[in-house]
Amino acid sequence: MADPKGFLTHEREVAKTRPVEERVKDWNEVYQPGSLLPIISKQASRCMDCGIPFCHNGCPLGNLIPEWNDYAYREDWSAASERLHATNNFPEFTGRLCPAPCESACVLGINQPAVTIKNVEVSIIDKAWDKGDVTPQPPERLSGKTVAVIGSGPAGLAAAQQLTRAGHTVAVYERADRIGGLLRYGIPEFKMEKRHINRRIEQMRAEGTKFRTEVEIGRDIDAKKLRKRYDAVVIAAGATTSRDLPVPGRDLKGIHFAMEYLPLANKVQEGDLTVAPITAEGKHVVVIGGGDTGADCVGTAHRQGAASVTQLEIMPRPGEERSANQPWPTFPMLYKVTSAHEEGGERVYSVSTTHFEGDEDGNVQALHLIEVEFKDGKLEQKAGTERVIPAQLVTLAMGFTGTDQENGLVEQFGLELDARGNVARDADFATNVPGVYVAGDAGRGQSLIVWAIAEGRSAARGVDRFLTGASALPAPIKPTDRALTV
Repeated sequence: MADPKGFLTHEREVAKTRPVEERVKDWNEVYQPGSLLPIISKQASRCMDCGIPFCHNGCPLGNLIPEWNDYAYREDWSAASERLHATNNFPEFTGRLCPAPCESACVLGINQPAVTIKNVEVSIIDKAWDKGDVTPQPPERLSGKTVAVIGSGPAGLAAAQQLTRAGHTVAVYERADRIGGLLRYGIPEFKMEKRHINRRIEQMRAEGTKFRTEVEIGRDIDAKKLRKRYDAVVIAAGATTSRDLPVPGRDLKGIHFAMEYLPLANKVQEGDLTVAPITAEGKHVVVIGGGDTGADCVGTAHRQGAASVTQLEIMPRPGEERSANQPWPTFPMLYKVTSAHEEGGERVYSVSTTHFEGDEDGNVQALHLIEVEFKDGKLEQKAGTERVIPAQLVTLAMGFTGTDQENGLVEQFGLELDARGNVARDADFATNVPGVYVAGDAGRGQSLIVWAIAEGRSAARGVDRFLTGASALPAPIKPTDRALTV
């Protein structure tokens, strides 16, 4: 245990963000560089090194949190990095993007603010990169087996890295022009600068992983032909079918899915575009959907110079404290103020969009909404609560309904789907097609980055065993495992 009195003598302290008026003028990460290191040793000392660390259960990766907390407290950054990488291929991604279910399961969180696990994690990995502790780990020998990974998001990259290190020759296929999937084009630069992805890709290249961009399996290459070319295939194509809003006026210009809007802003930061074709500059922006993707749209609109930003959520506003029906160590639904929300805008809860209104040129100009409430488990509109708000740009951020079925991949492979439209798999993450496996959101449905990495690592074990008859690779989860929720 780092410090037996750490949680008694030190209060929770989190990473400091840059002033709002400064950060909305650029696209750099919102946190003050270097603000964590002076405080992180004390924060790590708050870990009680519980006899039964429930943070392990909160995190699907099974991160060895008490161990690397202890090393961080002692400022043994190399040992901390080794423990961190023992369960997580990309802690710099999760340390920035994960909502930290491990902290919700922290035993200290029963009656005190939880340990800042996420901040400790990102401090360790950033220090490891600075010290040169993150190096390529090429395999000692090659197996002679080949694997294709479809999709380069966190699940695909995790599976590819594990299989490469096991000695297989791995090629990752990505339909976009750069590697990273939603990490690249779905996550704004102010949440995670893309240099973090780039240096991981270089590490993987040095280990032997091959990357093929601008190749969409199903359209550019027939899935059956790909299967014949490789000894095994991992489908990690994500759940990219956005949930639509079929109300009158949906076809007006200026209404876009979040994943149509966000990638263009990222392409500007990559230098591909001078100005985003879809921009919030000078417009009244409405974001429909109260989750993290919606918050990303809010932060992006601020930086593009929106006249106003309003975020709508159909559900009631969550409480600021854990409710009795969401007991520890489950992941509670709490009112969350992200960095994007700190920057301004209005958040409206318990409302539903009835229709959009446009001008004579077919451009959206207003959104009509009505308040809603749950009665007997059903959502009902409240009469007399209708109102209109200006809307010249609307982004739909209401989640995703399943993997893409329009590109031909599912049909060409002959894959079976489950009741929710995800690719069905067995206990080894294998599909109904021999040698074809599925990992991440394509099999689980929309989920968190830690679940995606855990799925990639677990599917890699199934593939390795298929190819060689046995496997020493870890499998932190089963396909049927679910988060600690009520």
